[in-house]
Amino acid sequence: MEYVTFVYFFQLFAMSFARIPIPFLTCRSLAWSTAKRTATTTPCEVRIVEVGPRDGLQNEPKLLPAATKIELINRLSGTGLKTIEATSFVSAKWVPQMGDNAEVLRGISKVRGISYPVLTPNIKGFESALAAGAEEVAVFGAASDAFSLKNVNATAAQAIERFRPVLKAAKENGVRVRGYVSTIVGCPYEGAIAPSAVVKVVEALYEMGCYEISLGDTIGVGTPGSMRRMLDEVTRAVPAKDLAVHCHDTYGQALSNILVSLDYGIRVVDASVSGLGGCPYARGASGNAATEDVVYMLHGMGLQTSVDLDKLIQVGRYICTELGRPSESKVNRAWKGPQ
Repeated sequence: MEYVTFVYFFQLFAMSFARIPIPFLTCRSLAWSTAKRTATTTPCEVRIVEVGPRDGLQNEPKLLPAATKIELINRLSGTGLKTIEATSFVSAKWVPQMGDNAEVLRGISKVRGISYPVLTPNIKGFESALAAGAEEVAVFGAASDAFSLKNVNATAAQAIERFRPVLKAAKENGVRVRGYVSTIVGCPYEGAIAPSAVVKVVEALYEMGCYEISLGDTIGVGTPGSMRRMLDEVTRAVPAKDLAVHCHDTYGQALSNILVSLDYGIRVVDASVSGLGGCPYARGASGNAATEDVVYMLHGMGLQTSVDLDKLIQVGRYICTELGRPSESKVNRAWKGPQ
């Protein structure tokens, strides 16, 4: 068990009798606990990967015009975010919300120092993205065979093999590739997922050349316990500095699961402005972890994100107005201004 977790629960046990407030994880304690795991990582910095314009919007029922998506990304670029996933080069037949992918990618005002990756499920998508000016792409696999078969008509291993041409072409064109692994703790068809299944997919993507692997709790069923069991094995296979987490908040566990990942030395967190998106596989799913909530928590722990929370909240309110829906972010709903 990690030092920080041990100390935290020891304090919980001891202080419950004295009714004394429990100090939470701090930047200093995180630095101490992860010194051996992440010697090349600055412990007090966390990079947020904003996935709202892609993973968020693709699950929203209201179709937005390209101009609104471009405006969203441009506004996000002004918040201090360093990575903003812009769109997905998939079939408009299957994902109508992403049918304007090339127009969006070409239309945004790219800011130096900010990366705008796009999702490319196959070589055709990669070639289209490259033609539209993509400098970074992402590919995705699943730890569940049943989930993979339902989504791409291939087993997890077969689906990964399809990405080899993408990784090869990306290397030839100087394009960085990020990898996604979905259903890391639970699948809507298989149930609980063995950590060893996650390790196989993570290792395959990493060995192919993905510079970073994002671990996705696709249906939001993960808990700190299941996340810990999975990360125990995954971090033995791939360095924590090359991992990210992508937590959905279906059961209200996203922030807790992100905290667990920090304890393992992971310093990259995917999140969606105002919790945009949803999960088609679980009734009542509330979608991605809200970026505002993640940033508020991290700043409260003394961790740096480079994000201006007040500006981010204004962007969240803008896009929710455009979508005609309330924000899923508790911080956004409660925010009265810088404190």
